[in-house]
Amino acid sequence: MAENLFSSLDISGKGMSLQRARLSAVANNIANVNTTRDAEGNIYKRQVVVAQKVTERKFDNMLEDQLSLSGTDMSHGGNIRSRANAGNVLQFKTEEDETPPRLIYDPAHPHANDKGYVEVPNINIVTEMVEMMTAQRAFEANVQVTEAAKNIAKYSLEI
Repeated sequence: MAENLFSSLDISGKGMSLQRARLSAVANNIANVNTTRDAEGNIYKRQVVVAQKVTERKFDNMLEDQLSLSGTDMSHGGNIRSRANAGNVLQFKTEEDETPPRLIYDPAHPHANDKGYVEVPNINIVTEMVEMMTAQRAFEANVQVTEAAKNIAKYSLEI
């Protein structure tokens, strides 16, 4: 029971970290939607958070855990505990979107090229707002999972 409770807290904590990173990337994108150049003269590139599950164990070991019982607990009616998901790690990183910048015709702009076009980041504000709402709702869902796990632990201790 305690192992499952802590794993649910761990999973929801990782989910909250991922959504926080997504919200941070979206905030940076929205803040730089009209930025033409940074201090070094580079065009801002849209940030995207990419998540992946990394397994610390070898595939053979995971397969063996799936095919055999990794442990039983006969004191509570023969419940079977499986450790098949042990060792899975969620990693995420922020990458730059390599989509070319948009060109806006503004010959009076100080960063305009010889044809009068200014390169601005290829950021769609509507897409960013949808991404922000999605990340916020996913974060809130993970908070609810954490609260539910805490309540289960609290009520279990009262029994």
